[in-house]
Amino acid sequence: MRFDTKAAVVVREDLADWQKLNVTAFLSSGIAHATDDVMGSEAYADASGNQYLRLLREPVLVFAADGAALARTHARALSRGLAVAVYTEDMFATGNDADNRAAVRSVEAGKLNLVGLGLYGPRTPVDKVVKGLTLHG
Repeated sequence: MRFDTKAAVVVREDLADWQKLNVTAFLSSGIAHATDDVMGSEAYADASGNQYLRLLREPVLVFAADGAALARTHARALSRGLAVAVYTEDMFATGNDADNRAAVRSVEAGKLNLVGLGLYGPRTPVDKVVKGLTLHG
């Protein structure tokens, strides 16, 4: 199925594996709140009657980027009005959501030390924003 929208995560390629996974998970949770219809419409259930949480309704493409490409992608996303989730290097040193928000709030957009972005929006603008990036391997 081809969706009219696209979800993408861009992760800085020089992070440790645990950091890449952590950043991807956090940013995907941000994408889950981009709009009311980004989540699947129903919870999952197995044949034994166990209930599971709803998931995002569409695939999330994960890209790798160096710092410069991440900054360029961030600027492109903001200029196109996409829903954007950010994860900065400073957030690795915090232990809670309030401190994470404060770490982001204290730095101007163009000076954020980005390690990851979550993007969600109409397919064509998202494609233009991630153009030139490679899928994470």
